[in-house]
Amino acid sequence: MSKNFIFSSESVGEGHPDKVADYISDSILDACLEQDPHSRVACETLVKSNCVFLAGEISTNAELNYEAIVRQAIREIGYVHDDDVFHADKVFISNILTAQSSDIAQGVDAAAAEGKDTAEQGAGDQGIMFGYACQQTTELMPAPVMYAHLLLREMARQRKEVKVPWLRPDVKSQVALEYVDNQPVGIKNIVISTQHAEGIKHAEIREFCIEEIIRKVLPASMLKDDTEFLVNPTGKFVIGGPQGDAGLTGRKIIVDTYGGWARHGGGAFSGKDPSKVDRSAAYFTRWVAKNIVAAGLAEVCELEVAYAIGYPYPTSIHLDTRGTGIAPDSEIAAAAQKVFSFKPADIVSQLDLLRPIFRESTHYGHFAKEGLPWESTDKAAELKATL
Repeated sequence: MSKNFIFSSESVGEGHPDKVADYISDSILDACLEQDPHSRVACETLVKSNCVFLAGEISTNAELNYEAIVRQAIREIGYVHDDDVFHADKVFISNILTAQSSDIAQGVDAAAAEGKDTAEQGAGDQGIMFGYACQQTTELMPAPVMYAHLLLREMARQRKEVKVPWLRPDVKSQVALEYVDNQPVGIKNIVISTQHAEGIKHAEIREFCIEEIIRKVLPASMLKDDTEFLVNPTGKFVIGGPQGDAGLTGRKIIVDTYGGWARHGGGAFSGKDPSKVDRSAAYFTRWVAKNIVAAGLAEVCELEVAYAIGYPYPTSIHLDTRGTGIAPDSEIAAAAQKVFSFKPADIVSQLDLLRPIFRESTHYGHFAKEGLPWESTDKAAELKATL
């Protein structure tokens, strides 16, 4: 790969149709875990126009008012304006959730079953998961996706706290970052497309996004004289959210992770309880990779794990520091396996995942947020000592 290149990543706001679906699914998951920490949840949501459809499998002892949960989630996102076709108080809700398959449950449960090799808790599905960390930002994340998230976090703050009257919930960003000798040197272009109320002039939207968002959020050293700003490049964005497009749970997996900079196993996160390794193992591998980089064992770390449904151990573990490790990758991987347990049941206990924390992860990436357990670097010193 060339050492000189331009790399782009995007982010989407909480009012984007796919993120609306993600937030509803995670709101239902948290409501289940709040009452019954051992709930099994795989909740999928579809939103379009003024309709919300819930589907999937949930086994729980929690007693839930699904309609109230859905409407509250939409209200928190901000679809409460009289001109919204998709409105918290007016959407039609269809619920076709069923219980989890008993065949899947026996593989995941910590109990013996015919044909099952062990009585230990197994992975909730087969699959591969990747975790990644690097030194490009203080959050140990790739810079393009981190910058894209920062823009939209500030857009949300301006809409919800400052209460800019014409801003609406649906918004997207994209940042193209230029690298020389593999180091970020400047931003080539920035795209912000924000939904807005009828009647606001494009020039006012452009000035606001450049002066109140971009210049106040992104590092001044990355903004060059020739950095291009593309604000609402279609000229108008009044019709947005589920009125403008359908939204589905799990369609923003690259936004949710590393912006395409690191590999992705393909599994989505939102609406899934921690027995699903699509979610828990992706968080776990990020935690391990971040601690490796935080410990100074490597400048870059990508970790892959694979699991088989019902089996209590990973079927493979692969670690790659891209040649930046202070020791061979095999030795760093061995140290990681001494400090961390890679078993699905232990992932849940190590990160204390059987609690309602997942709505906090839904928006602006599932990583690089304070308070989320997989973002802790509490194992860095132990890793260093073990190696």
